[in-house]
Amino acid sequence: MIDWLTQFNYWHWLALGLALLAVELLGTAGYFLWLGLSGLLVGMLMVFIPMGWQLQWMTFASFTLLTTWLWWRRQFKTDRISDSQRSLNQKEKQLIGQRIAITDDVKAGIITRIHLADSTWSAISDEDISAGSIIEIVELDGITLKIKLYQPVEK
Repeated sequence: MIDWLTQFNYWHWLALGLALLAVELLGTAGYFLWLGLSGLLVGMLMVFIPMGWQLQWMTFASFTLLTTWLWWRRQFKTDRISDSQRSLNQKEKQLIGQRIAITDDVKAGIITRIHLADSTWSAISDEDISAGSIIEIVELDGITLKIKLYQPVEK
């Protein structure tokens, strides 16, 4: 096995990198992409710098970890921005802007429960609101809805 590893040259690394990229085309969701690119990088590096087999594999492992970490950082940032802007499958964000009639009085600054659709939610208001009034959900603070008295705009 050691003899086989010591005979690795840049062509082997380029072939391994291309083979891993071909496996990625089968739909592995990016798992082999960074392995393949790392193999290609090691092959290109070996064209200019001769390396022992231990250094080749350490370079391959280092490139794999580095490229995977860089991609994860970029993807995590993109996902976080995307999640904050969408409301699909995020029920609490879909509630903002809804208007309902409340059945109980709401005291300013005190958390109360309001019935909305088929569930109840914690809600808080900056003003006193009497039962039977129509309220509008204006913001979400954790799992507490911030509500205000709905005042229709005159046309």
